[in-house]
Amino acid sequence: MVGYFAWAEPGKGQKSVRLEERHILRMRFLQAEVAKSPHMAILRRRCVAAGKRLRKRGVTQVVLPEDFPFREELAKCGLRPVSTLALRRSVAADWVRAGLAAKDQPVAGARVAVAAAALTGEVVRTVTELCLRHRYVLLDLPYGGEELCRQLRREYGVSLLLGPSKDQLEGAEALVLFDPRTDLSRKNPVALRLYDENQALPPLMLPPSMEEALPEGADRGQLLAVLREAGALKREQIALGMG
Repeated sequence: MVGYFAWAEPGKGQKSVRLEERHILRMRFLQAEVAKSPHMAILRRRCVAAGKRLRKRGVTQVVLPEDFPFREELAKCGLRPVSTLALRRSVAADWVRAGLAAKDQPVAGARVAVAAAALTGEVVRTVTELCLRHRYVLLDLPYGGEELCRQLRREYGVSLLLGPSKDQLEGAEALVLFDPRTDLSRKNPVALRLYDENQALPPLMLPPSMEEALPEGADRGQLLAVLREAGALKREQIALGMG
C-alpha cells in the first residue's frame, strides 16, 4: 500500500499522529495525519513517528504534502516519495507543445531535439508523438535509432534526423533530455529534463469530476503519478495547461 501524509490543524484532544485508510479515485492509501505545530522540532518528531509507523505497516513510498520539509528524515525511516519520472515522460510531447506556445515559438515548424542514453519504450513513444506534431525532430542516441527511423517512415511517412551535431541540438527550439548531458548548455527556449524531479511540472488538469475527488495540499505530481501507475487514472485523462 502507498502512504499518504496529510497535515491536520491542531485541536484539543487530537492525537499528534493518526493512521487510517483512505481512498482517492478508488485507490487505497494508508494515511498518516500529522498535527501541525509552530515548533519545527516538534513537527519533525511527529513526522518521524508517522514515518516509522507507516514503515512498520509495510509502506515504502509516500505521497507528501507540497513543500514537505522532512524528506531526509523519512528516508532514514525507509520511506521514499512517489517518483514522478514515468508521469513526466508520459506527458513529454504535450509538455513540449505547451512550452513552445508559452514562449511564443512556432509549434508545427519547430525543431525538437531528443537525447537519450538508450532506446526505451518511453523514448519510442515520445519521439513518435513528436514526429506526428512537429516538422523537424532530431534524435541523439548511442545506438538503435536506425530501425525507429525506418518504422516511422514506413508507418507514418515522417522523417527523423538521426545523430545530430551538438550545434544542432543546442539550436533546436525544444530539447528533450531523457538522461543528463553535461556537454549541452540547455539554453534552448524549451528544455525538458525528464530525469530531474526538481524541474517544475506544467499545470496538470483532470476532468472536473476527478478534480473534485482530489484532496488539497498534496504534491500534485506525486499524487497523479501514483494514481496513473495504479490504473486509477488514465494518461488521456491528464491535460496540460499553460505554465
